Amino acid sequence: MNRPALSVVVPCYNEAACLDVLHARITGAARAAVGDDYEIVMINDGSRDDSWPAMQRLAASDPRLVAINLSRNHGHQLALTAGLDLCAGAQILIIDADLQDPPELLTEMRATMAAQEADVVYAVRRKREGETVFKKLTAAIFYRMLDRLTDTPIPLDTGDFRLMSRRALDAFLSLPEQARFIRGMVAWIGFRQVPFAYDRAERHAGETNYPLGKMIRLAFDAVTGFSTAPLRFASHAGLALTGVSLLLFVYIAIGWLSGSAVQGWTSTMLVTVFLGAVQMFVLGMIGEYLGRLYVESKRRPLYLVADIAGPVQGRATLGYRAETPAPVAVVPPGEVEQLVTASAHHAAHEPR
Repeated sequence: MNRPALSVVVPCYNEAACLDVLHARITGAARAAVGDDYEIVMINDGSRDDSWPAMQRLAASDPRLVAINLSRNHGHQLALTAGLDLCAGAQILIIDADLQDPPELLTEMRATMAAQEADVVYAVRRKREGETVFKKLTAAIFYRMLDRLTDTPIPLDTGDFRLMSRRALDAFLSLPEQARFIRGMVAWIGFRQVPFAYDRAERHAGETNYPLGKMIRLAFDAVTGFSTAPLRFASHAGLALTGVSLLLFVYIAIGWLSGSAVQGWTSTMLVTVFLGAVQMFVLGMIGEYLGRLYVESKRRPLYLVADIAGPVQGRATLGYRAETPAPVAVVPPGEVEQLVTASAHHAAHEPR
């Protein structure tokens, strides 16, 4: 394999308005860093706008651009996995298509990787321009809660924007799980990983493709993929409720011995509702883990590639790449008659 010095992997979903500027800025940053020894891998994650035609147009004009069209919307983390699986560079830059993460930082990130002999340089957000107070607050709470729950230390205030070495990427690609939280998985593989502080910009165009529902789903994948703390909560809650039950029993016994009746059904209903809520929460968390086991047991490919435009060099080790159908030759009607006549004449004179 003729491995380029750099691969830039960009998952895209409904980003047609950004693609021309994105391509120009990534191209400029890559050339400033490694000259012409690079490739850009864009993944169309089942976009409903003109993202795929725009990618095909860009791939036709740029021999260093590989455009990958997934068969349907797989989600950001699996689309990114597809790009990482099919890229071929010695170093790999992961970046989103909305240009909130400046590709021009590539040269500085490579310098940091070389100076500190690191395998991963992960970008840490100092500022988050153009984001609501609610999103900033929930993100801060999520990362700190995740840090408390998980057994694997995951850097705070980081996304998927990072630079990786080939050996770190190969280690990452050995992890086959379906529910993927990539920034946590990269932290789990180890090697030398160093931070790189930067200021995050506003989106170049369009609206965010990560609404609250997707963020909650990603949070569940992160917690259930890297921690068993929610399952331990069941045993802790059971012990606590056992203690509360013993205290309640003592209270009832004292009331009965003293001749005072235990009044009201409100307290009874309150305890019943509380216990029911705890039980439902515990069952729900057990269901999350069982659901993950069910999905993993099917061992389906992580992604399905429908079309590729450009000189792809990687092989689909975690997913499935559909073969491009061979073109069907169209024979004019006159030639069809000649072929039929010739075949019949050959059959008539064939020795028996």
